Amino acid sequence: MDPVANPFAPGAGTPPPELAGRDALIETMRVALERVRRRLPTKSILMVGLRGVGKTVLLDQMARDCEGAGISSIRIEAPEDRSLPAMLAPELRQSLLRLSRNQRARDRAQRALRALAGFAKAMKLTYRDIEVGVDFDPEPGLADNGDLEHDLQALLETAGTAAREAETALALFVDELQYVQEEQLAALITALHRTTQQRLPVVLVGAGLPQLRARTGRAKSYAERLFDFPEVGPLDPAAAKQAIFKPAQDHGVDVTAEALDRIVEVTRCYPYFVQEWGKHSWDVAAASPITEEDVAAASITAVAALDESFFRVRFDRLTPAERRYLRAMAELGPGPHRSGDISQVLGRSVTSLGPVRAQLIAKGMIWSPFHGDTAFTVPLFDEFMIRIMPGNEWRDD
Repeated sequence: MDPVANPFAPGAGTPPPELAGRDALIETMRVALERVRRRLPTKSILMVGLRGVGKTVLLDQMARDCEGAGISSIRIEAPEDRSLPAMLAPELRQSLLRLSRNQRARDRAQRALRALAGFAKAMKLTYRDIEVGVDFDPEPGLADNGDLEHDLQALLETAGTAAREAETALALFVDELQYVQEEQLAALITALHRTTQQRLPVVLVGAGLPQLRARTGRAKSYAERLFDFPEVGPLDPAAAKQAIFKPAQDHGVDVTAEALDRIVEVTRCYPYFVQEWGKHSWDVAAASPITEEDVAAASITAVAALDESFFRVRFDRLTPAERRYLRAMAELGPGPHRSGDISQVLGRSVTSLGPVRAQLIAKGMIWSPFHGDTAFTVPLFDEFMIRIMPGNEWRDD
């Protein structure tokens, strides 16, 4: 079939042609945002899940819905090498400038912009990666102490007050939140706690790997009372089939029941993989309908594409010791696995492997569901590790 007309969209955060199986979560976030705008008690939301489950897609969908509903929003992604103040300041400036065009909120928004100017100037001494335009002179004593926890609290208070005057809300959408350093995360939690206490319309909608729950708890003990942590997992089989069948049908192409069953089986219903198999099955098929035989042939090219991109980009960031650790995990299967079992495969003590395990957690490659357990954050990565490091030679490195 014509590859130009292929509707499927495997990519990092690329919206799928059919966002199936997530209606309940989207509705939960819509209700939370509307309650915040009405200044009703509401918890912020932190979505957690493995790679490839569609957290970024959901975050972006909610940000678009938010703007469509007239709620002011900020959308940032937290890389491993940038500070939270550096990411937040430029986006907050844009949001405050928009609020300043509202006649009711103009004075409050301009004061928040003065707070931002003082914040950026004070934080520059500690976080040298801050680059933000300054529209007003700082107001002495406002968000300029140089202490992140205190100043971020003052900054979000003034921004939340401006949003309240404009009869809207300020929503912070933050992806990859697990990469925010713990003391910076603690400052953000403190600031959100303060705006919640004052019934200011400020809310955080974040997304991150499963270890985000533990990180927030370590940062501030009351975090569990401030946030809801909906888990984003694989689709149920019916939703995974819908994600394939409906886009194909919209383009005049049928998919047999057997083909859908095969895609559900090989992808384990993970949304990214569903899109990958949909794309390759479409390209392989000569004509409608897409059959089980087409899916079987497409599996070869789909796995090759994953190995060259989705999996390989993560593998290439690993040190030799980290690769051996993950290969030992793969030897035991999908997981989770006890740390002692992994160390036994490697012929090392648990203590000696502690630094390697910690590095892999920091890189977002593994996480600990329970004390002493270790699991992959990337679905099907165990199978990839066996393909790329076959045999037993890796044990001798």
